[in-house]
Amino acid sequence: MADTEPLIEFLCDPALEGSIPPPERAVRFAPEWFKRLDRELGVPDAHGLPGLTVKACLPVTDAFSLGYVIPLPFDVMLRVPEDRVAIQLGWGPDVPFQPVEQHLPEQIGAPEHPFESAMPLKFINPWRIKVPEGYSVLFAPPFSRPDLPFTCFSGLVDCDRFATTINFPFLWTGETGDHYLPAGTPLVQAVPIRRDALLKQAQARAATEEELAEQDAARARKYGEESVYSREWREKK
Repeated sequence: MADTEPLIEFLCDPALEGSIPPPERAVRFAPEWFKRLDRELGVPDAHGLPGLTVKACLPVTDAFSLGYVIPLPFDVMLRVPEDRVAIQLGWGPDVPFQPVEQHLPEQIGAPEHPFESAMPLKFINPWRIKVPEGYSVLFAPPFSRPDLPFTCFSGLVDCDRFATTINFPFLWTGETGDHYLPAGTPLVQAVPIRRDALLKQAQARAATEEELAEQDAARARKYGEESVYSREWREKK
């Protein structure tokens, strides 16, 4: 019998199933600023090849596609004052739990630098994450999303051993004033990582002559051939 493919599972209270947006593959949350870009600029680059936008950068695309995104379960309103500290929060009367809570500013060392004007908040996540034995999950701000008005703190959790939900502390980084975050807004990108695949040894050294020649040859191909990365160097994720 063939081995079962490793599976990540997102579990919620049965009373919430179907009423809140579920986590999905991260690629489904690619931002509008990225979607609306054309692939080509319409002018050649400095090397005579077609000038390209970030839409053609496969490493960026692969990062957008990595893992899963956990979305905001309910609509949330925030009123952010000029001091960016006394933030007011609101949501509908039928919401079954408080989707955002406050931390104590002292928990991040506020008001010391870099948190002189900051109120740490926390998204309450209704999803428990189950992964196979030996897996951890990296929770990070959605990759390449400067359009989001908040930034979650990153964390690595051994979800194969942690049998409850994980909440997401964040800072409001957007403008002051009144703001509306609709249900489905991407909160964090969740990337399963097998712990025995982590590289724990590192070395910084001078390149050998052979390695320098290899690097020069790759650079020449990168700037002299169209789509060489996608044709020869990229592995489909």
